[in-house]
This record gives sequence, C-alpha cells and structure tokens, in this order.
Amino acid sequence: MNVKIENVEKNVVQLEIEVDAAKFEEGMQRSFFKNAKKFNIPGFRRGKAPRSIIERYYGEQVFYEDAINYVCPEAYDEAIKENNIHPVDRPEIDIKQIGSGENLIFTAKVTVKPEVELGEYKGVEVNKVEAVVTDEDVENELKRIVERNARMVTVEDRPVQSGDIAVIDFEGFIDGVPFEGGKGENYNLLIGSGHFIPGFEDQLIGANTGDDVDVNVTFPEDYGNKDLAGKPTLFKVKVKEIKFKELPVVDDEFAKDVSEFETLEEYKADLRKKLTEAAEHKAKHETEEKVIEKVVENAVVDIPRVMIERQIDNIVYDLDLRLRYQGMNLKTYLEYQGMDEKSFREQFSERAEREVKTQLVIEKIKEVENIDASEEELKEEIKRLAENYKEDPEAFEKRLKDEDKDYIKDNLIVRKTIDFLVDNAKLV
Repeated sequence: MNVKIENVEKNVVQLEIEVDAAKFEEGMQRSFFKNAKKFNIPGFRRGKAPRSIIERYYGEQVFYEDAINYVCPEAYDEAIKENNIHPVDRPEIDIKQIGSGENLIFTAKVTVKPEVELGEYKGVEVNKVEAVVTDEDVENELKRIVERNARMVTVEDRPVQSGDIAVIDFEGFIDGVPFEGGKGENYNLLIGSGHFIPGFEDQLIGANTGDDVDVNVTFPEDYGNKDLAGKPTLFKVKVKEIKFKELPVVDDEFAKDVSEFETLEEYKADLRKKLTEAAEHKAKHETEEKVIEKVVENAVVDIPRVMIERQIDNIVYDLDLRLRYQGMNLKTYLEYQGMDEKSFREQFSERAEREVKTQLVIEKIKEVENIDASEEELKEEIKRLAENYKEDPEAFEKRLKDEDKDYIKDNLIVRKTIDFLVDNAKLV
C-alpha cells in the first residue's frame, strides 16, 4: 500500500492511498459472497451463478460498493497509524481509480488534531486559594442540619403566614381560558420562597384551610415561555392544608440523635473538621484551575470548528441526560425557555472551545514532559476506585475491559500532568 500526504489547508490533510489489486480483489470476492443471492440469472438457481456470469449480466460495478466498504476503512486506518496522523472527524472519501485487476486508488480528506504552541507552563504565578472555615460557617452548617431534622406540623387553628407550607390545588386562566402547564394538585408551596410568580405567594397569606382564593398576577416580561410573558393571569387556588416546620432544640440530646457524639461541642468540632477537609479540597481544586487557566492562556492553538462542535455535542448530551433524570427532555426544556436548538448550542461555544484547548494543551505538556503512568500506579488507581465503590479490588479489576483500563490510565496521566503543573507553579 502506497500513501501520499498533502496539507490542503490548515489542520486538514488529504491522503492518497493506493491499495494493491490483490487486496481489492479480496474485497470484490467478499462482496460477491455477500450479494450473490440478490441476482436472478437465467439457467442458475438464485445464489448459484458464478461471479463472472453475474458481472457479464450486470457489470462488475455491482460489487464495487461493498468491496470499497471492505477495503477502504482498513487501508485508511493503517495509513493514519503508519503516518502518525490524528483525525478529529470522519474522512471524506473519493475514489480515483477502481476496477478488477487494477490497484484501488482513493483519497481521504480529513481534519486533524491541531499543533499546540506551548507558552510558559512551568513557573506560572497564581494566587493560591486558602482554605478558611469560620465559626459562622460551622453555625450555618449546624442550621442546615437542624432544618433537615425538622418535622412538619399541620396547622389547624390559624391562617397561612410567611414561612408556612401551603398544600394547594391551582389552575391558571388567561382571558378566562386555562393554559397548558398552569394546573397543579397537592403542590407544596413554601410561602415567601419566591418560587412562584411575584405576588402569588403573598395573596395566600391570611387564607385558611379549605378556602378558595383568586390570585391575580402578571407573568414577568422576561418569562421563559413567550406565550405567557407579560400576560395578566387569574389563578384559582384551593388551600387544602397548612403546615410549618417545627425545629428541634439544639442541645446535647440533639447531637446524640444525629451523630455518634455525646455532646453538642464534640459534634460541632467534628463539623468543623469535615468543613475544613471540604474547604481544603475545594481550595486545592480552585488553585489547580487557576494554574491550568494560566498555562492554557499562554498557549497558542488554532482549533478546528469540528472539535468545538463535538464538544458542544457532549455538553448538550450531558444536559439532556440530566433533564431526563428529572422527568423532562431537551425539547421540552427548549420550548419552556423559548429557544431553538441552534441558539441553545451557540451559548456553549465559548465554553466548548475553552475545554478543547485545555485538553489539547494538557496532552501536549504530557507529551513534552514524557508523563506516563506505570503498571504499579495503574493498579493503585484501580484499587482506589474499587474502594470508592466498596468492592473487592481483585474482582473489580477482573471485570474491567482493556478499554476501561486505558480510560483509567488516561485520567491518571491527566491527573499527574496537572500535579506537575501545580508543583512547578509559583503559588503566591
């Protein structure tokens, strides 16, 4: 197989690949075996006519498509591997010469990974993020835990007031006509939370259990659904129940109930310890982000648009997955936001470009600095992952496929590259 390579434009190469006639003949024969039963030749049972007879009736071109599909992908993969070419998109294939007894010649035009021109990446100066936990942080965390341990108490002897949870049925009308999405049943609305349209919650204050309340509001001008934006609306609301949170007393008994500690002071000391560990982890991550951002900023790379589009695909896919877990999908979300898919994707363009550039720069530094992961390091990483999943390390490793191990190793190398950059940075 002969290969000629031409740079046709920035980050785009064209390979002219010449495949031996014998190899192409293999493809033609495989195509014949696959398609023989499709042809009805007089004097032969279906599928029993020799290839030469079929070609005489229909022309050898009837076998070209599958022969090309057999031969070209293998030849292309071999060509890019031998010539150290890193495509980032599918190739455009164009057949230049084809025929029995002839070498197959085709071109493959493809966008390739861009070259990265590294700037300063060792010794970059950034402000180190410090981990700080104050008494106020501890008290706020304690308040959150107290809130989680509150119990809901039904109110029988008074109307709705701010801070209550009103259990309501409601239906919205615009010009006397109900609208889609404006109806709900047994909805738990925290009064004063601001979750509903401005003015909605205030009009329920003073209502008693069993009351029917007419709530008149106007949707904000910038509301996501353009059909509702700025429209005066009447909601007919039924107050079915009034509840409020009864908070527990914060004392030693509370500490015993929610933890393994005997006193409130011991419990608060443990909260401080955990908050400090979390703050240190967050500070470490933010410091790393600052170093990476500076290193990437110093590098120069011309990123092909196709790489940015692929990254946007990944971002949108992840978002769609999260929406589906919440019982929604991307199409419904876009309708609610009043956006089309094109404008939705465009908002991720800058983020996607930044993420692609970061990936390329880290890959380049890994290459320049010869950063790799040993088998021992890989085993330790697999063991750590198994422990995170609370599984036996040996059983966990046996279940891993080669591509799983490659993925873990790649992530480990990225981790080591980031550690290298931070270790070599000037942290002020």
